[in-house]
Amino acid sequence: MASLDLRRILADWEHESSQISVRKIVGDDGTIKIQMRLDLGVLQMELAGRPDGKKPHGCESLLAHHEKRLARHIQKNGTELGFELTVEECAALREEAVQYYHRYLAEFVLEDFEAVESDTARNLRVLDLCRNHALDESDQFTLEQHRPYLVMMNARSKAHQALRRGAFKMAQIQVKAALQTIHEFYVSVGQEEAYEDSSEVSILQALAREIRARVPTDPLERLEAELQRAVEEERYEDAVVLRDRVAAMHEQANAVPVRKRKTG
Repeated sequence: MASLDLRRILADWEHESSQISVRKIVGDDGTIKIQMRLDLGVLQMELAGRPDGKKPHGCESLLAHHEKRLARHIQKNGTELGFELTVEECAALREEAVQYYHRYLAEFVLEDFEAVESDTARNLRVLDLCRNHALDESDQFTLEQHRPYLVMMNARSKAHQALRRGAFKMAQIQVKAALQTIHEFYVSVGQEEAYEDSSEVSILQALAREIRARVPTDPLERLEAELQRAVEEERYEDAVVLRDRVAAMHEQANAVPVRKRKTG
């Protein structure tokens, strides 16, 4: 009988309390998994779908199940009115959201920012669904305290993706929009003063400063960044024009000035 003792795995992977330790491994089924080291063990998560690999009600997740229910309700009644989530359903959605929370933290450490964007956007939909349709009033607001954090992580993932493309202006737009969303949230809950003390706001403001520092000031660098972005976005006609402009600037920069011969 195979041993169920985890000590061998844990001994080969020390827990570090000062940082989030994650890694990717190949599972027995041949697919890649994400593992996160905790103080008393290891979390293992699937890369796609629900992190635990389950398909509740035959759907990718409980959220997907309830979103399908809502879509059928709207199709039948022509309105969202009357669609409700029970206390038990809201609790199950919250438990499921924790799984995605652990995964998007791991994804951020692994710098898989596209996956972080997907999982944080997904959890934001959980907040919206419970806020709009929970039968019990307390369930409508239980998760709302996490909205600034989710907005912040979603914006960071989008900004880092933009930075990889050299799209500095888009990265700045993502951060600015997130700060506005968080400010609107605090105003809506009557805690506008909490905005200035928000750790999420501080993180986004620091990211905004980092982006400003990375914006190319050299015209040639800026043009080369635009060329790279055009290629990645498959705007090939624009890329041809930008390539010619880059070549012309290189030629101009490398041209040897002609000295005029003195006369007389």
